[in-house]
Amino acid sequence: MAEGYRVKDYGQPVKRYVQTMDLKDDASLIAEYRRRHSEQEAWREVLDGIREVGILDMQIFILGTRLVMIVETPLDFDWDTAMARLATLPRQQEWEDYMAMFQQCREGATSDEKWQMMEPMFHLYDR
Repeated sequence: MAEGYRVKDYGQPVKRYVQTMDLKDDASLIAEYRRRHSEQEAWREVLDGIREVGILDMQIFILGTRLVMIVETPLDFDWDTAMARLATLPRQQEWEDYMAMFQQCREGATSDEKWQMMEPMFHLYDR
């Protein structure tokens, strides 16, 4: 997307988490994974749960089989606490089990087990 995308203004400082995961290398599965994440197909209970644990925004980007997820949260957000809570919310594990057919992951994995946190290694340094 050469024109870029707009970043939300939350009216407060936020922190950003970046994670990655790979999909199975099957064009039809990838197409179905995309469809199931569309606004019409994503499960409302799961979207509500993501917001309920304090996540302000979540975006997933794709290139081939590689997914990159960007999560924005308030500064006081605690990732481990939020993920533990998210795993207990309605339909969350059902969604994870449902999505596993597309993902390179072990059976029964939670979202936090599937997605691997990426380490920042560069930024446009201040001078």
